[in-house]
Amino acid sequence: MDPVLRGHGRGVATGARPDVTSPADLPLVADGTDPALVLAELLAAGLGDGLPVVPPTAARLDAMLAGVADPDRSTGQVPPLFGELTARAVAWYAVLAGCRPAELPVVLAAVRAALDPRFNLLGIATTTGSPAVAVLVHGPVAARLGMTSAAGGLGTGNRPNACIGRAVSLALAGIGGARAGLTDMATIGQPAKYTCCTAEAADSPFPSLALRRGLPPGTDAVTVVGVSGTLEVLPAEGHRDGPSVLAPAAAALASVALAAGDPRRAGSGEQFLLLPPELADLLTARGWDGGRIATFLFEQGTALLRSAAARLDAQGLSAYAADGLRVAASPDDVHVVVTGGAGVKMLLLPTWAGGTTSVTVPVTPV
Repeated sequence: MDPVLRGHGRGVATGARPDVTSPADLPLVADGTDPALVLAELLAAGLGDGLPVVPPTAARLDAMLAGVADPDRSTGQVPPLFGELTARAVAWYAVLAGCRPAELPVVLAAVRAALDPRFNLLGIATTTGSPAVAVLVHGPVAARLGMTSAAGGLGTGNRPNACIGRAVSLALAGIGGARAGLTDMATIGQPAKYTCCTAEAADSPFPSLALRRGLPPGTDAVTVVGVSGTLEVLPAEGHRDGPSVLAPAAAALASVALAAGDPRRAGSGEQFLLLPPELADLLTARGWDGGRIATFLFEQGTALLRSAAARLDAQGLSAYAADGLRVAASPDDVHVVVTGGAGVKMLLLPTWAGGTTSVTVPVTPV
């Protein structure tokens, strides 16, 4: 037994297939153990993401699981190596990530949503590409937990945003056995693999994404999105109306489709545009609702994509039928989510071109 880890623990033999063990085998440490030693031994055992962790003590795990009726009930298997998904296993990783017990239901909902076959977690977890699991939180739960949908929600400074996203990433990778260079074959990866989580603005002038997907008003919900990165988008200089605000975003949609190597891949996927409140209010005042915005982005982005592909084809640099290209499967697959602080900087979350569909589920009691 390791001098720091208590319990059965688990390890990864050099060059071997990572072990996937039961939640009961996840190690605990004694109160007061040096966090630096905990980190070193967890990493040696193939656990963690490389960043410092909160030491997983019995007291912390018990507090995280307080009120959970059946913490060892399996609710699915997590690819790529199909470890059993239980509340106990997710809670253990939530402790590592720095979550508080009240945040566990959100983390559990997101992890379970990622098991939906439409999400294609197996592909996301094992590709040589760099997709990460982004989490969008909807409804009153975000405010109750102290999450921010204001400035820097996907950046630094807000503990719940950062810790919830990190717990989801840690749990999916740890329970599923995704290990860099062994089963997670990402050539380069991306920082969003550590954490990528923010909340949708409660005062958005548009219906929330959860409401648009059929959940009742005021429902606590999460959406998981397989994102290939983030791309900042600015409105056109001197923007005053819908087209001048949104034309650069349409160009960004076309660009990420071209960047996929085979732009036909975008035609069966989705795109997410995070729109700051300042621009959402401006567009609303000009008569633009969410549906009109999505239609404009789809139509203008598709036109730009086809034009660019035709030019590449004329130069012998492409062999795709430009007329059949699209930036998403349909206008309904271009999702506009209002979040952010002051300013007019938008953020595009291009979805993984390898094939994934976002999933929205309610946050339910554990």
